[in-house]
Amino acid sequence: MTKSLLLEPLLAARRSHCQIPPAPPPAPPCLQSRAAARLARLTQNATSQGFQTNEYADAQLQEIVRKMRERTTAYKEKLKDPVLSSPEGSPTASPSKKKPPPPSKEEKKEEKKEEAEAKPEEDHYCDMLCCKFKKPPLKKYKTYLKLPESIDSYTDRRYVAWLMLVTVAYNWNCWFIPLRYVFPYQTPSNTIYWFAIDIICDICYLCDLLVFQPRVQFLRGGDIISDKVEMKKFYHSTVKFRLDLISVLPFDVLYFFFGFNPAFRVNRMLKHNTFFEFNDRLEAILDKAYIYRVIRTTGYLLFILHINACLYYWASDYEGLGSTRWVYDGQGNMYLRCYYWAVRTLITIGGLPEPQTLFEIVFQLLNFFLGVFVFSSLIGQMRDVIGAATAGQNYYRSCMDNTVSYMNTYSIPKLVQNRVRTWYEYTWDSQGMLDESELLEQMPTKMQLAIAIDVNFAIVNKVDLFKGCDTQMIYDMLLRLKSIVYLPGDFVCKKGEIGREMYIIKQGEVQVLGGPDGTKVLVTLRAGAVFGEISLLAAGGGNRRTANVVAHGFANLFILDKKTLNEILVHYPDSEKLLMKKAKVLLKEKGKPAPGPPVQQPRGLASLFGQKQETPKLFKAMFGAKGKGGLAKLLQLKREQDIQEHEAEAQKTEKEEKKPPEPAAPSAPPPKKEEPEADTKPKPHAVMHRGTTNESLIITMSPSPRAGEGEILKVEAKEKKNK
Repeated sequence: MTKSLLLEPLLAARRSHCQIPPAPPPAPPCLQSRAAARLARLTQNATSQGFQTNEYADAQLQEIVRKMRERTTAYKEKLKDPVLSSPEGSPTASPSKKKPPPPSKEEKKEEKKEEAEAKPEEDHYCDMLCCKFKKPPLKKYKTYLKLPESIDSYTDRRYVAWLMLVTVAYNWNCWFIPLRYVFPYQTPSNTIYWFAIDIICDICYLCDLLVFQPRVQFLRGGDIISDKVEMKKFYHSTVKFRLDLISVLPFDVLYFFFGFNPAFRVNRMLKHNTFFEFNDRLEAILDKAYIYRVIRTTGYLLFILHINACLYYWASDYEGLGSTRWVYDGQGNMYLRCYYWAVRTLITIGGLPEPQTLFEIVFQLLNFFLGVFVFSSLIGQMRDVIGAATAGQNYYRSCMDNTVSYMNTYSIPKLVQNRVRTWYEYTWDSQGMLDESELLEQMPTKMQLAIAIDVNFAIVNKVDLFKGCDTQMIYDMLLRLKSIVYLPGDFVCKKGEIGREMYIIKQGEVQVLGGPDGTKVLVTLRAGAVFGEISLLAAGGGNRRTANVVAHGFANLFILDKKTLNEILVHYPDSEKLLMKKAKVLLKEKGKPAPGPPVQQPRGLASLFGQKQETPKLFKAMFGAKGKGGLAKLLQLKREQDIQEHEAEAQKTEKEEKKPPEPAAPSAPPPKKEEPEADTKPKPHAVMHRGTTNESLIITMSPSPRAGEGEILKVEAKEKKNK
């Protein structure tokens, strides 16, 4: 049976020549080892008898043999050590098998969520007249509008929108409760409308008290608390909760006993904490918050004038409408006339009728005092708001004025002054500030890094020099980048100067100039390009610039200098090694000579001999003369050198003969040989003699014993032997 099982896949594989035979069913280890041996023998017999087989099928059979042997080895190890787990899971029959416990509700919910997420999103389209457009499904709306378990009051925009709704209800009560109480605008015919709007405002108050405020997160010892119970306890322990609770007390039930009097709703004006919280949250998310501050300050002024108009009508009603010249006479629009009087009184314009009674005099004096205090406070607050909004502009103007005054004091040329003014104007218009680092220095390092990553990481990540370096090293480098603005025509770097910086183009364009006169545009680099990166890691303090780089227009560049990079690499030795390797490769590529014209190959018989080597430079210098004159000059110089050596030896022997002999001490060192002074006698000038000689000239080239000195040229003159 085992033999038939083994022959079937062999025959099937040889017939198909391309299909992989199916794996045999698992068998006991002993049968598997025997089957593997038989399969190997069958394969060997087939090859020994000279059958033509498919190479692919043979390879598959060999793979089956290998896997079966591995499986046999694994089963043997399991028999030796039963603790080892089997590579194949074998099911075990268990007669008393218990059913698994049913999944809990939480597990069911999680499974449903996973199934819902796994389902592909269906496209929802809305047919409208002749067009069909895609709309988000209703589930997304429900998910977005679903109230979270906890609310972050600083970042959740939905909470800010809810505060705005409560603020509208609060302003309704603040403006219309005094108006309805004083002026006869609330009548039995329109009471139902006032009452309906009041109920809507009360519903907003109750939802804020019961639903939203107990879910707001808070800080405790630096930790953000988001637990439901803790948030509710914290809210109930604050003064804000007490005021909110008082503001929703239903004093409106007194309407049934005393009539519809708006004075019973005065407690609704105690929810002022929500109003100020909304102002703070809205200013935090607005781009130009000073505009809202101006509008809010103007609203304060109008509200105070509104309250003063209500008080004036109440005082006129108390004295009697039209009873004196000072009170309201009851003609025209009652609210507008009272508001006009309130404006003239608070702003102290004057020209008002004189008060007649004691009550009118006291009321007018209080109005004057209150008007002076309120009006001066609001004017001062408005000045602060506008001053804070234009603080940056004022600083820019102050810096520019001081710079212009300095240039005028030292008589700086007008051309330079105009360029300085242009730099100030462009920097302010493009950045909104003169130095970005001053703003970032006020933030913690983590926030600086987050801003730098969003702004500059995409640019620095494109630099090939920093690819593969530690990410934290690149983050540290981002914090050290400096932004500099170049005007049109400014030289970013000049040819020949030592380069110690790398430049990254943030905005604008720069041109690389070259050519014989240095005015030819070789290449134009745009935003995101990098140049000068080799200078950061060049040995010996930097390498010289090979071309001029000029700003084509206004260019904003990031600069990273060599000193800053070395300070960073001290903490990242692996990145330093990688950068050094890359710098060597870049320097080699940069130092390769430009490819010259192609060398012409010799033709004919000349191609059998190698290319003639170039004549050494020293040899060319020595044989600068042409013809026999050059050789004669060399021979003459050699003779003069020999004559000078003979004369020096003769003088030396004469001095030794004239000197008296001295007894030599046994312990004394041997006398030093005196070297003849070469500069005692002037050398005779070389004279060129023409004629024939019987000497032969031998010229040899030998390598110098010192490395880097090239070869040494030797010239020897020997007399010819007479044959």
